[in-house]
Amino acid sequence: MNAIETFYISPIIRGTLSLFYVALLLPLPFLAQKTGGASPVWLSAGMLLGMIALQGALSQRVTVDDAAIRVEYPRWFPAFLVKSWSLPWTEISALKMRSTGQGGIVYYLLNKSNEGYLLPMRIAGFNRLVTVLQEKTAIDTQDVKPLAQPWMYFFLLIVTCLLLLIDVWSIWMATTPGILPGILQ
Repeated sequence: MNAIETFYISPIIRGTLSLFYVALLLPLPFLAQKTGGASPVWLSAGMLLGMIALQGALSQRVTVDDAAIRVEYPRWFPAFLVKSWSLPWTEISALKMRSTGQGGIVYYLLNKSNEGYLLPMRIAGFNRLVTVLQEKTAIDTQDVKPLAQPWMYFFLLIVTCLLLLIDVWSIWMATTPGILPGILQ
């Protein structure tokens, strides 16, 4: 491999998580205005900041070349939220499997000092990344599989679309004069 290869978060994952964020929070400013709760302007501003943070986290980029593997985030994204890292192929000594609290499996690249670097698993082209990892380090990656299968995100996308339908109903109820108070009494 002479060129740099770049991998990004899978579009189905990025799109589904972004839409899920919107579906969870969309009705809040409308409901807050109707019930006299928190300021809809402040809620909307907070939601916008949250969306920017989510997009920054979902803008992870993994690059590989002859020298190293790098995980990077956009320059505008604050480094205190997530850390970029780089690891030369010659420094990688092992690939360690760890169970997650939800029953999944993640992998860490260990360097010669035994420091762990989380292998990005939600990227498009994950199998290609694993192939490059095996070629560059001679570590057996035969059993390495992505953390989440695409069908899981398709299922979440369907549930998110149903939630958006409920959001539309909630917003309609909150913005139609006289409906919500009659229901709440």
